[in-house]
Amino acid sequence: MLSTSLTETVTQAVAAGEQVVAVDTAMIAKLTDMAGDFAINLSVALLILAATVVAAKWAARATRKALGRLRGFRHDPTVLSFAVQVVRVLVYVIGFIAVLQRLGVQTTSIIAVLGAASLAVGLALQGTLSNVAAGVMLLVLRPYRVGDLIDINGNVGKVTRLDLFFTQMSDANNVKIVVPNSKVFADTMLNLSGQQTRRIELKIGVGYGANLNHARNVLTAAAAAHDKVLKDPEPWAGVTNLLDSAVEVSLHAWTKSEDYWQTKADVFQAAKEALDAASIEIPFPHQVAVPYGDAEAAMPILAVRDATADRPDGHASPGDAHQDSGEA
Repeated sequence: MLSTSLTETVTQAVAAGEQVVAVDTAMIAKLTDMAGDFAINLSVALLILAATVVAAKWAARATRKALGRLRGFRHDPTVLSFAVQVVRVLVYVIGFIAVLQRLGVQTTSIIAVLGAASLAVGLALQGTLSNVAAGVMLLVLRPYRVGDLIDINGNVGKVTRLDLFFTQMSDANNVKIVVPNSKVFADTMLNLSGQQTRRIELKIGVGYGANLNHARNVLTAAAAAHDKVLKDPEPWAGVTNLLDSAVEVSLHAWTKSEDYWQTKADVFQAAKEALDAASIEIPFPHQVAVPYGDAEAAMPILAVRDATADRPDGHASPGDAHQDSGEA
């Protein structure tokens, strides 16, 4: 009886041992398969990552080469660099998503998390992102380029740099001006060198007694004598206003955009010298003294003041005033 019980116990122990060994063998086999699959996926992910880096560099070079053939991009390195960066980032994003999918990561949840994070960051940095959005629009629309002379809200300068956040200018005094792109895009901007030619407009006053036709001829001749003033359209002068002390004559002359400032100063000086040589007056404001009130009515008051000054007590009697008034 005892031997039978012992035999059953041993048999059960052996069966349990065999079952444990079978479970361990299955687990080891499963772990081995998982490790093998992970190693394969990791190897493929590394290959995808390496291919992504190579593809990003190749795409950047191809984009730069292709856009460099276009005239609009060839002379605008800012737009060219921006386009190359956009292509490179897109290739990296696609490759990163492919790597995550190969490693078994659910990219849908990651994209959702990134979307929520992007929304939070966008709300916190809406001012900066508005500059980025405006910078993209400026790079696409290109209302001005590096080297152009522009006027932004009264700030006049030559564009030295244009990026996604700021527009940098240098004025005539070599002062660096930095304007956020959102301000540039939202405000009125004047591209002073956007056209090949510009019109010079000078407003000059002449005396009311001057011969206006002669004054106009003198001004147009002075402008036409300058070698930087264009012959077509030819200089023009005409009466544009009647001021308090002068007749306003406007002089219009056209020149190339790069010659505008110096030519304007030269023509202004030539116009002044030509008017002086023609004995045409350039008047200045005059003031005329006009008596206030009635001088005869003011005389009795002056007489009373004089009588008061002659009395010892400093007061004038009614008689004195009446007498002074009668004498007056």
